[in-house]
Amino acid sequence: MHEVVWFKRDLRVTDHRPLVSAAAAGLVLPLYIVETELWQQADMSVRHWDFIAESLVELRENLKGCGQPLVVRTGDVVDVLDDLRARGFISGLWSHQETGNNWTYQRDLKVGAWCREHNIKWHEIQNHGVSRPYLSRNGWSKRWDKHMGEEVAKPPNLAPVDIDLGIIPTSSKLGITEGFCPARQSGGSWAAKNLLNSFLFDRGETYNKSMSSPLSAEIACSRLSPHISWGTISVREVNSAVKSRQIALKNAPTESMMWRQSLKSFNSRLHWHCHFIQKLEDEPQIEFKNLHSAYDAVRKVGENGDALTAWSAGETGLPFVDACMRYLRENGWLNFRMRAMLMAVASYHFWLHWREPGLELARLFTDYEPGIHWNQVQMQSGTTGINAIRIYNPIKQGKDHDPTGVFIRKWVPELSVIPDEFLHEPWKAENSAQVLGSAYPYPIVDHLEVAKAARYRMWAVRKSDTFRREAEKIQDRHGSRKSGVKKPSRGRPAKHNKKQLTLRI
Repeated sequence: MHEVVWFKRDLRVTDHRPLVSAAAAGLVLPLYIVETELWQQADMSVRHWDFIAESLVELRENLKGCGQPLVVRTGDVVDVLDDLRARGFISGLWSHQETGNNWTYQRDLKVGAWCREHNIKWHEIQNHGVSRPYLSRNGWSKRWDKHMGEEVAKPPNLAPVDIDLGIIPTSSKLGITEGFCPARQSGGSWAAKNLLNSFLFDRGETYNKSMSSPLSAEIACSRLSPHISWGTISVREVNSAVKSRQIALKNAPTESMMWRQSLKSFNSRLHWHCHFIQKLEDEPQIEFKNLHSAYDAVRKVGENGDALTAWSAGETGLPFVDACMRYLRENGWLNFRMRAMLMAVASYHFWLHWREPGLELARLFTDYEPGIHWNQVQMQSGTTGINAIRIYNPIKQGKDHDPTGVFIRKWVPELSVIPDEFLHEPWKAENSAQVLGSAYPYPIVDHLEVAKAARYRMWAVRKSDTFRREAEKIQDRHGSRKSGVKKPSRGRPAKHNKKQLTLRI
């Protein structure tokens, strides 16, 4: 009989508490289950699987170095576990707690029922800083610090198991051939650790001032987000390395102050990572329903389908918006400010219900993390009731973050004949007729007029006492606390809390 360690969004051997605990309890069978039904869900895509598949190849080798390679099975989790039970391979089940999409939540309920039926103990161990059961936001930050301050667990020694290892299927075998990502980041813990080291000792010095522009963020940001999302490196391991680097910088006064500021800012975003996932853990319906019910009648799913198509394809006629979307399709990553702009433009300028563009972005982000994603999607759409209604001006954003037009010229080459001074607003150029309406579309909206209308419609909802009462409840339940101290809810809801807009993915 074996202790089965079920790998999910934790594709690593370092700092893997279930693996260490299972090894202390008996013989270990490390298992990954390729769930075919999961890969048919609307938020999953080929770029996710290709990243995971690369990570699984490395994980198998790393576990082989521990003594027993990874076992891979394809199919329904309960069917796979039941087969192992029938063959005498399972005495206990170990895994990290997972806050995934609704499909994985329902699947875990089925696994729990199966374990109870067959009297098999399922040991679910906390992953990163998300608490289960959720108590309250009071003291949450202190609990995060305590959990992340624990020692990074080393890989255990494992005894070999006489079992067929199984194959790691290709994406075509899973039937997910759409959405190939040419410049996607590579998976695996080795790549994650290389990124972490290069960020902490080379690339990260200008993180604070360079994270907002797509031109500089590609280098200055850590680029760890897909690795944290799929668990090739743990948040604790990243936090530990950041703390060590901060101590070294403190003891080296000749190092620039910019390094200290950038790492402080980056470390705060590790907290925000878990802060947002905690919201989905506490309220899974955030994936489907407006956090504040007053917005239920404002936008409807299925409206403005032509705008959704144009936005998804990077064909809106708004050059900077289209450049960002095309970049994302090619790379599977985009800096946070541009992600926020894309979602805000979809919501306010094209008046799309957040669920539809949210699904498209989920498929495009290699680092798709449901807890962060759906909370951010709602936040940028103005439906949380407790965050600022932030309507980006897509022309101003382009001029601020791509002032010379380098980014637009690379990703929207149709505008090559447009002079620099009109690149952000090509319809104002004398030669616009050479391009617009043929090679590149005219803007599908007047961005100033639709923004004005959206602002009026969104703020009109917030005027009632009923709105404020519900917003206060949302703030009490999901809002952040400083130093673990709960602030009383008084007066207007925290709709001007811009601190919550600072998360960088």
